[in-house]
Amino acid sequence: MNPLQRTLIEKTGHDNGFEHVLSSVSDTVTLASARHRSQAMVTASVNDFDVRFQAATPALLPELLRSFQLWAGADDVFRVPTLADLAVLLRRAASLSQALPNQAVRDYHAAVARAVKALPDEIRGTEVERLVRQRVGQARYRDALLAYWEACAVTGVTVTEALRASHAKPWAECADDAERLDAFNGFLLVANLDALFDRFLISFDDTGHLLTSARLSPSDLPGLGIHSGMTLRWLASEHRHYLQWHRARFLLGA
Repeated sequence: MNPLQRTLIEKTGHDNGFEHVLSSVSDTVTLASARHRSQAMVTASVNDFDVRFQAATPALLPELLRSFQLWAGADDVFRVPTLADLAVLLRRAASLSQALPNQAVRDYHAAVARAVKALPDEIRGTEVERLVRQRVGQARYRDALLAYWEACAVTGVTVTEALRASHAKPWAECADDAERLDAFNGFLLVANLDALFDRFLISFDDTGHLLTSARLSPSDLPGLGIHSGMTLRWLASEHRHYLQWHRARFLLGA
């Protein structure tokens, strides 16, 4: 690795979610971030870059393999041909590292601590504090789903203002903060699908195909933006536990 390659790798990391250089020795640059706990080890050759990740969560590598199958090689190494491709890979890895369990929970606890500290002493421990915790948590959950999906999980719509963070297992019924903030406990959906999913009028099967409740009239489906063949863009194994919970409630109301 020559000095120019080393500098370009460090700059690419800095601009794409890995702003710290942990080490830059021999033929490898190790990149990290204060915003998540994953690390990237980048090695340059004449024609391409080899990237290995020390993942902060077991879910990171499967997600990257799904997104970048063409670059995946043996031993969990990603071989990318250009600096632009390296930027895409690092940016996605950084986004996922912030979205996947349990980084969102750590971020939530830190944000709640700051918010509660700013409250007057007389309202700590009251309903106001509970609402503050819920507001912060729901914002963190939305951030996690935006980072994970980047668009509607069904339609691919990217208009952020039209997207909602939909829980499969509702906030109030989750056992703990880990469930409430788990990016796999729900989907990023356009507003019409979010409203139906939230009311258990639609759900998804274990292959991601959209299910509609018998309570919905077939004549209403087009107006609700629902048509045959709608499916999730992908479905991770970690989604299925929460989807089973959602489908059970969906079937009760069918």
